[in-house]
Amino acid sequence: MTTGEPKAASREVPGASDNGLIMLLVALLLLAAAAWSFFAALGSDWVTGVFLGIGLGFASLFVLAGLYSLQPNEAAAITLFGDYRGTDRTPGLRWTWPWMGKKKISCRANNLISQQIKVNDLRGNPIEIAAQLVWRVTDTAQALFDVDDYRAFVAAQVEVAVRTIGARYPYDDFEHKEVTLRGDHDRVSGELRTELIERLAVAGITVDECGFTHLAYAPEIAGAMLRRQQAAAVVAARETLVAGAVGMVEMALAQLSEKQVVELDDERKAAMVSNLMVVLCGERETQPIVNAGSLY
Repeated sequence: MTTGEPKAASREVPGASDNGLIMLLVALLLLAAAAWSFFAALGSDWVTGVFLGIGLGFASLFVLAGLYSLQPNEAAAITLFGDYRGTDRTPGLRWTWPWMGKKKISCRANNLISQQIKVNDLRGNPIEIAAQLVWRVTDTAQALFDVDDYRAFVAAQVEVAVRTIGARYPYDDFEHKEVTLRGDHDRVSGELRTELIERLAVAGITVDECGFTHLAYAPEIAGAMLRRQQAAAVVAARETLVAGAVGMVEMALAQLSEKQVVELDDERKAAMVSNLMVVLCGERETQPIVNAGSLY
């Protein structure tokens, strides 16, 4: 028992068509000739005139049946009894044989905003994510004949691609050492576009641009993650404050020693360091205390 090979993907080829304005003129001439034949049939040889007029009338209808029009950025796939014969992309009034099927398809840019979906990021945290993309048809044969409904196909593949990218990276990295969905928007959007182009190639569709329109923690963990972000921000601010305070204390002690303003032993240096750290790192304003006696 042998199995057949999978059918090759369709490829767009130029379709044969003619200028519709010329064929419209031909149809009008035939119609005028049919009218003249009926008028001439009022004479002696009326049988010949009637049959000639009927024939010319049918010929005129035959020509008119092959007319169709295309808007800019619109195409028509031409088929013969289900067999694809090419695509006409020339805008204006066109003509082909009346028995040829003409299926129109828009090649304009389309904008799609996906629904918000819940995805687990790389660390398993549930997040809500939605994307926006601008797409257009580049191969009409693939869009019409290789998928059942190319618009529904785009919507389905967007959801799959968003889930794939959302699970590939963590939502946020408090240590700023990893690529994240929130912190590396351009890179992640570029990967999403590449993923979509690969998935939509089978339908003859390309993606011009895309990006995330909604990105947030799921409601069940949003409060906890917000508190974690606030705590991380406080810790980071404290680290910066302490590092700056240490540098200022070192500078103060070095300048006092260099300029010989005062001689400080280890105990006095420790007291000064303690006082300066309290002043520099404290959240409240300090109150000066005047010492009227000695240091001890």
